[in-house]
Amino acid sequence: MMINERSVEHTYLELKPKHGGSRQDYFGVLYLQREFDLAADKAVNQVAFGGTELGIDGFHVDTRRKNLYLFQFKQAESPTLFKAPLKKLIEAGIEAVFGGTGAQRGEPPMLQQLRSALLENESLIERVCVHFVFMGDPEEAERSQVLDKLREDLESKQHLLKAYFGHDVSLIIEYRSAHGKAGATVHRKTSNVFPLRFTAPLLRHGPAGEAMNVGFARLSDLHEMHKAMGQRFFDRNIRAALAGDGAVNRSIMQAFKDILIDKDVHPSVFAFNHNGVTLYAENVEDDDGGEFKIAEPRLLNGAQTISTFTRFLEDYEGHPALAKAAKAIGELAVLCKVIHKAEAQFVTGVTINNNRQNPVEPWNLHANDLIQLELQDKFRYELGVYYERQQNAFASLSDEDLEEQGISEHRALELLRLAQTFLMSDGEIDKLARMRDVFEVDKLYNNVFSPARLKADPRKVMLCYKAQFRLRKLMSVILEKGQNKYAYIGKARPLLWALLCQAILNEEDVEDLAVRFGRNLSIEADYADLLVRLATNKCRFLIADVVADKAYAAKAEEGNFSFLRTNGVFKKCMENAAKRWKWTEKRLK
Repeated sequence: MMINERSVEHTYLELKPKHGGSRQDYFGVLYLQREFDLAADKAVNQVAFGGTELGIDGFHVDTRRKNLYLFQFKQAESPTLFKAPLKKLIEAGIEAVFGGTGAQRGEPPMLQQLRSALLENESLIERVCVHFVFMGDPEEAERSQVLDKLREDLESKQHLLKAYFGHDVSLIIEYRSAHGKAGATVHRKTSNVFPLRFTAPLLRHGPAGEAMNVGFARLSDLHEMHKAMGQRFFDRNIRAALAGDGAVNRSIMQAFKDILIDKDVHPSVFAFNHNGVTLYAENVEDDDGGEFKIAEPRLLNGAQTISTFTRFLEDYEGHPALAKAAKAIGELAVLCKVIHKAEAQFVTGVTINNNRQNPVEPWNLHANDLIQLELQDKFRYELGVYYERQQNAFASLSDEDLEEQGISEHRALELLRLAQTFLMSDGEIDKLARMRDVFEVDKLYNNVFSPARLKADPRKVMLCYKAQFRLRKLMSVILEKGQNKYAYIGKARPLLWALLCQAILNEEDVEDLAVRFGRNLSIEADYADLLVRLATNKCRFLIADVVADKAYAAKAEEGNFSFLRTNGVFKKCMENAAKRWKWTEKRLK
């Protein structure tokens, strides 16, 4: 049975008189009919007509395969449409089905059918399969950073399944095309399970049942996790590993050399000198003897230690001393905390607080915010450009990694610079000197990274973003127009950038500029010429006008040009620009 616009329309017209609903609902009906060979009258009872607020559009129990299927249906090609229902499923849906809350007044008949089917078959169900069905390419959904983060949040609800069924039940999450293609990766909980040998383990519980195991873990165990999982081992961290030649990594590298090559220091000393590491695991099993099995671990802090140890082993591979150091390597240990049974928001708080003792900038602490993940997807999908929300993440990616992610540009947009670009486009030039406040004060941060930014044309964002890399040259060109007359221009760097953004966005051919220059991070010769023209023929005069304005002339006479870094001056410049060239304030949203 083919599922397309025509077949959905036919089924809709045939069944609507009896069952009601919309065309979207019959997309799900058709899918259930085809996948499970169901009669139409049975399939309609397993679809939520009009949808639900729980992120569940349909279900099916396959008694032969011992599977319970939960569905979200989208008769569209874009996988981004699954973001909202995934959030609903995480926040309310799984709890409503498996949390033991019982039927709620006003809930759709489909949920009543689902609960009835569960009661009848709960003893035989071995797998809960959550399928997101749409018309697009499942592999495109697999590459989404937002969907990947939400998938992990959904997987953290695994404990509800075990509590409901009374036995281990696999949770399998998959994206599927209505044309029959499945995702390249089927996410099955506990797909990565590693041994972790703890010395002197302790257990502490949190206020909502969160659990934390603490003990001394062998560095070699952590290394094996990193080796098996690669960069995914770090993807809950706020930043990737720092450059190998940094002071922190040089110090750690020297410590390994002292212990394993020169043998000047006993391996046990390493744990005394190290702050420790923190992991999050989706599941932890303890054999009561210090041998743990941890599922899907993610490193929350300690990336420098693990990555430097990996680099050390590679650098000294084949060294005679290292070949004889197996016993010493086994004795290298660090204080280790393993967090589990915790919601995503709790884990985020743990990540931030466990990284505060290191030199971490406030913008790094927002690396895993949902808006940052959504921006990463936006720039990748729409431009093929990597958005580096995690510090140093881009440098750790190989050409193969970039190709797999659909990245065609070999430079990265950076989180801090993007925030500054948004501020300049908004005329918030006084914030450039207070970027720590922007990321530490929730109101300021939420204004800069509002959901409206996701609607901005990324090519126009790129036009404004790239302008910052030519500011020094542009100020030099303006100075050449009069060393004394424009001696203040160095004080007006933020204002010049903000006015350049407005000049670009107010150009009559801005759409053409976006096509020609807004798809990569290169500073093309023609774009550089455009910036020079706008800076010298428009921005220069706007800045000169406010310097000569009676409101600021006295301060300028005294050599006090601090007013050039105020939002009020930007507003005054824009008023003059409206009179001169009919500019209006444009925002990147």
